[in-house]
Amino acid sequence: MTPTVKQILLIIDDIAPCDLAESWDNSGLCAGSLDWPVKKILVGLDPGMQVMRAAQEWKADMVLTHHPLFITPEKTIDFSQMPGSAIAMAAKEHIAIVCAHTNLDKARNGLNDFFADRIGITVTHPLVPDPYVSAQHCTGTGIGRIGQVTSSISLARMVSDIKKQLGIQQARVVGDMDIMVKKIALCTGSGGSLVPAFLHSGADLFITGDIKYHEARLVQEHGKALIDVGHFASEIPAVDLLSNKMVKAASLAGYDLEIKGFNRETDPFVIV
Repeated sequence: MTPTVKQILLIIDDIAPCDLAESWDNSGLCAGSLDWPVKKILVGLDPGMQVMRAAQEWKADMVLTHHPLFITPEKTIDFSQMPGSAIAMAAKEHIAIVCAHTNLDKARNGLNDFFADRIGITVTHPLVPDPYVSAQHCTGTGIGRIGQVTSSISLARMVSDIKKQLGIQQARVVGDMDIMVKKIALCTGSGGSLVPAFLHSGADLFITGDIKYHEARLVQEHGKALIDVGHFASEIPAVDLLSNKMVKAASLAGYDLEIKGFNRETDPFVIV
């Protein structure tokens, strides 16, 4: 059976419930029609033109990304530049653009849990639990995660291991490299606003991305440790997560779908 965009959105809502999304967020359908049929879904991190052109070439009916096409309202839609160019292609080629953003971050078994597992951390609870948790969502939803490694490890060894696990060449680090860490806080993407929550959590180390100078200084002054792996490295695992979950969910629903992840996105930052 070939599903519609609306039916795919229901699957996504089971994976990452939309009511978990932050109020400022723009998760869900960003462009397209609920009635369009969907046979092919291309999964990416960003709904930029690189992903859109790949979707066009593959003849995909939907682009599913972690990041939204836009968050703040657009006053003008200029088809010659983003996000207008993606919207124009979506309309012309009938490619729906859908995202699962903070709802995927916060969901149980969502991106933060997936990221923690990838870097060898066993999650115990959210860093900032969701104030409202329905019976449908069970427990474990919220912003960021708290977890631990099997045994205490030096910050230097932790940095080395994480770089290997994420396939990155470097990370920004705060703290004494000889300090031993066991209890760890983490947040995929931009976690600077969670530094106070980390400092009150009792965790030894905070792993996240996009940390600013004064946030790093605050961590340092509290004698804690921090590893900034970058926004991209912490969130590109969303492509594998969404692809795997969508394949399983589509099979259970009996939908005839081709789903694949786009693996050519790269970090926009180049270190020189």
